[in-house]
Amino acid sequence: MTYSRTVAQGQNIVAEQNNWIDQELHKSVFHDARLLRRLRVLLGQLAQAPGQSISLVCQDWANTKAAYRFLSNPRVSEADILAGHFDATRERIAATHEAPVLMLHDTTEFSWQRDSAQAVGVLGKTNSGRDAEGRIRHHTVCGILMHSSLAVTTDGLPLGLAAIKFWTRSKFKGTNALKRSINPTRVPIEEKESMCWLDNVRQSSALFAQPQQCVHVGDRESDIYELFCQAHDVGAHFIFRTCADRLAGDGTRTVATYMRQVRCKGLHKIEVRNSQGHSRCAVLELKYCRVRLLPPRAKQKRYPALTLTVLQANERDTPSGIEPIDWKLITDLPVTSRAQAIEKLDWYAQRWKIETFHKILKSGCRAEDSRLRTAQRLTNLIALFCILSWRIFWLTMINRTAPTAPATLALTPIEVELLDKLRPAPRTKVHHSKPSIASCMIQLARLGGYLARASDPPPGNTVIWRGMARLTDIELGFDLAPESCSS
Repeated sequence: MTYSRTVAQGQNIVAEQNNWIDQELHKSVFHDARLLRRLRVLLGQLAQAPGQSISLVCQDWANTKAAYRFLSNPRVSEADILAGHFDATRERIAATHEAPVLMLHDTTEFSWQRDSAQAVGVLGKTNSGRDAEGRIRHHTVCGILMHSSLAVTTDGLPLGLAAIKFWTRSKFKGTNALKRSINPTRVPIEEKESMCWLDNVRQSSALFAQPQQCVHVGDRESDIYELFCQAHDVGAHFIFRTCADRLAGDGTRTVATYMRQVRCKGLHKIEVRNSQGHSRCAVLELKYCRVRLLPPRAKQKRYPALTLTVLQANERDTPSGIEPIDWKLITDLPVTSRAQAIEKLDWYAQRWKIETFHKILKSGCRAEDSRLRTAQRLTNLIALFCILSWRIFWLTMINRTAPTAPATLALTPIEVELLDKLRPAPRTKVHHSKPSIASCMIQLARLGGYLARASDPPPGNTVIWRGMARLTDIELGFDLAPESCSS
């Protein structure tokens, strides 16, 4: 078996994978059709071995060189790469039949070590210890910031990305230094990095035929009054965690003053896990109240007052040595009962899904291991990784939300056949029906190190992306076997 034939077999596997790739890219448009073909090939190659280098997944110099040329092509941008995926997300949202869809927003950083930060951009400066004379040393951290918006169902199934914004800093000034020279609340939102929140809310809401179906969810970074107004203007709903004690009512009191006067409306028991994986039960006191919020003083002529619901959840009888849970959420959705309050808390708790998505990007696809030298090439590569990371996340969650669905919903027929053959033999001879997603995903996870014991939780993203790489190798061997046996 020659090396070139092995490469050809690998390209055949990429072609077989293209059923899901075609769904994600079928509405992608490039001025040059060759760029779209290369995008399909490169995404298929990266999907064979998540986290591996471009040279490894491409296997030969011709494909590797073509990949580098694609990423550095001035006619290719992250918007071009993701346009098809955004349209595919729109179709999956439409298939939910107007059920509420949560739009999770968050910002993350990608950092790299480079001799010069000019070609990539600056994240900030960090303390790197002291020199021999005891003076504090600082060094510039170069990297890219990404603000992403991920659409998920209320039970946690990721439907796809709805908006992405990348940016870099040409220079960095610390926040404290800025506060000494100017009041940040008086700076127009258009001149702040926070504008990315408004842009993504506008872009992601446009994917909905019924904008009121969308519920935007964000952490304390989303506590931006202009963002509340933006969501209101596009007709969508929102649940944002607040940290600022805003003026309320007639302007003589604040939100905290209002909430101190609200009695407890009910209790809610939840299970909480710490960083070591240990769980405990926490009892939350629920308070909610409709409040008229005022914009910041410097912006009251530009933005109107909004009547919103403040939902507060405080932990009761917190064990010593543990930081108590204290959530204060602002939403335009009605909260008039304990059941509605719990529902909104559960929706906000889904926000962690976007943190998981970013983890797949960095740990699974190893986006920060890339040696590409310019911001354009890096953002194009990360855009590809975003599609692949969503795919890994979707495979993980579809196993939990629709375990009895047919396996061909997520895998190719040859992948289903191989995973079915790899299943451990049952102790009793029983005839089993067509493999389900659950059975195939468990076997795929086994390839990635999942033990599948009775007490184990469902497979996670890590074992899924490991299993995908091993399944590709098995499929390659399966394709090569007949030729090897006949020679």
